[in-house]
Amino acid sequence: MKIVFFGTPQFAVPTLEALLAHPDCEVVAIVTQPDKRRGRGGELSASPIKSVALTHRLPVWQPKSIKKDAETLEKLQSAQADSFVVVAYGQILSQAILEMPKLGCVNVHGSLLPKYRGAAPIQWCLYHGETETGITTMQMDAGMDTGAMLLKAVLPIALLDNAHDVAAKLATIGADLLIETLLKRGEIQAIAQNDSQATYAPLIKKPDYALNWTRSAIDLHNQIRGFFPNCVTSFRGTILKIITSAPLTSQVELPPELAQLCPDLPAANYRPGAVVAVLKNVGFVVQTGAGLLLLRDVQLAGKPPRSGWDFANGTRLEIGESLGA
Repeated sequence: MKIVFFGTPQFAVPTLEALLAHPDCEVVAIVTQPDKRRGRGGELSASPIKSVALTHRLPVWQPKSIKKDAETLEKLQSAQADSFVVVAYGQILSQAILEMPKLGCVNVHGSLLPKYRGAAPIQWCLYHGETETGITTMQMDAGMDTGAMLLKAVLPIALLDNAHDVAAKLATIGADLLIETLLKRGEIQAIAQNDSQATYAPLIKKPDYALNWTRSAIDLHNQIRGFFPNCVTSFRGTILKIITSAPLTSQVELPPELAQLCPDLPAANYRPGAVVAVLKNVGFVVQTGAGLLLLRDVQLAGKPPRSGWDFANGTRLEIGESLGA
């Protein structure tokens, strides 16, 4: 099966590698986003998918706008591919592109469709406190993740899983599910999505990272792990990034190895955002609008990440001191 692969981030790498390793699949070209400038030096950096493609000496096409790039469109048409495989590519394909391959375009999407259509399904799934997610392979149409579903695989989400953890697991699952989808395509009955059950996962914006301590401990924990590692608050006039957390509430059960390090804390009348305890070798605890939140790893602006315990010691954190406005 001749395939053109569309993808950009690390999430897409396991699927590409699975295709390259399979004897019944021939990847004839790669389409990925243009190189981006990163870091303080602003040097151009290739996408993870491009790096894999170059290692395997595959043709790489990087149109700024795939709908308008006549040269890339001509190459895609000339490829005479059986299928286009799309995994987190980052651009919308036109109807003309969707109609080019003989067997259409298959997308590997990081949610259980029709829930969490859009650009950031893993992050918003965690933000909303879902206890499971998964991968859906889909026959693409011109809509935003609206095509008929082919196969699904489910992944449970643990309390302390963050977006990085879930993405790594789903990437591996997606690679296997894509191969199964391609090899069994003639046997799979495509199922139309129920649009009335659809939810959306838009691009994450800077304001989404700001923590509001009047929210509940569980909601804040889900925000921190969903938008890992970028959620922020203020501390003594500077920015403090909250990297990992754990809600200390009877509504959830901590993993045993963490629970044994977190004693029951007496009720106290602190305002949201106030530090209520420092737990040796664990972190520090903050009052929220409902329940307590353990901050396990943090990072001051311009400083390396530190455990919550090391941070509390190094800054001489005081009980009653507040985070946030």
